[in-house]
Amino acid sequence: MRKAIYRAPEDEARALLARAPVIHLATTNDSGAPVLRTLHAVLDGDALAFHGAPAGEKLEAVGRRAVASAEEVVASIPSTFLDPERACPATTYYESAQAHGTLAFVDDPVKKARVLEALMQKVQPEGGYVPIAASHPLYRKAIDRILVAELQIEQLAGKAKLGQNRTPSQRLRVLESLWRRGEPGDVRAIAKILARFPELPAPSFLPVLPGIRLLCDLDGADIDEATSLVAPEYWLASLPRETVRAAIVRSTARVGARDGRGRLVAFARAVSDRRTAWIYDVVVREDARTSGVGTAVMRLLLDHPDVRSARNVRLTTRDAESFYRRLGFEEISARPRHPWRSIDMIAPGTALQNANDAPIPANP
Repeated sequence: MRKAIYRAPEDEARALLARAPVIHLATTNDSGAPVLRTLHAVLDGDALAFHGAPAGEKLEAVGRRAVASAEEVVASIPSTFLDPERACPATTYYESAQAHGTLAFVDDPVKKARVLEALMQKVQPEGGYVPIAASHPLYRKAIDRILVAELQIEQLAGKAKLGQNRTPSQRLRVLESLWRRGEPGDVRAIAKILARFPELPAPSFLPVLPGIRLLCDLDGADIDEATSLVAPEYWLASLPRETVRAAIVRSTARVGARDGRGRLVAFARAVSDRRTAWIYDVVVREDARTSGVGTAVMRLLLDHPDVRSARNVRLTTRDAESFYRRLGFEEISARPRHPWRSIDMIAPGTALQNANDAPIPANP
């Protein structure tokens, strides 16, 4: 890597290789000509494993040096984010990983089955098939016939190009511009940049509260913590935890707040098609309900690109009407009825619940 400022930790490179839908494998054939293939692959210990037919160039490459790579685009950054005239600042923020090593056969049927099962879990995480095992009669012959190979990783490098060559003030301008633009992926890009530069002052759309840090997006472990925070609430008490988590994952907007001890103390989410946005699961930890964090999190959610662009923003509540009225909400029954507006309806057999009820005190 030419510039050390873009170097990413090895564990980030491994994580990228593990989650990438496909990897690119470059090696050579018998005549020394370059070979480049796009493959499904999984990390198996210190190797990157893949499968294929027991013939062709991939088979010829076994025993040779090879390099595998994966990349993710974080955000496109137009020149106008940083300069009103010059085109030079235009760039793309991205993360990438490269693994160098030697290709080898995987002959052990148990290991082959483990690799193939890991591949299936990656491309079909919803299941719906008999798990692959070396001893299972459905798979014994197929496992014998199929080629499984691995790149035995000897060198691993990660790169994260996220504005390291910019000044703090320029990074803040990029963050503000991404929030205003609000294209798919922009909010996640903001979260990645903030995580990379924790010393940055908070951008204007993330106001600072004493001892509180607002989050414009939640992912990974954040989602697990949000699930634990909201799942016990009365409007979700009858739902399995995995159902609650799946709903959070599928949300188009997820915001929250952490206190000085790093605890997630507030959470809210929305589902939006940018025409109508529904707000769900607004919750504040009981010991944080006089800090103003509930109001801050709701204002952040209402300003989220997927919510602020919606023509209608809706929720239901059983016990927090005064809180939402202070944020500008009003009851639908109090609004003039449009001539073509239909009544709210529910499909037969659907469980009706107040999924948006928010146990927030009068002075959150």
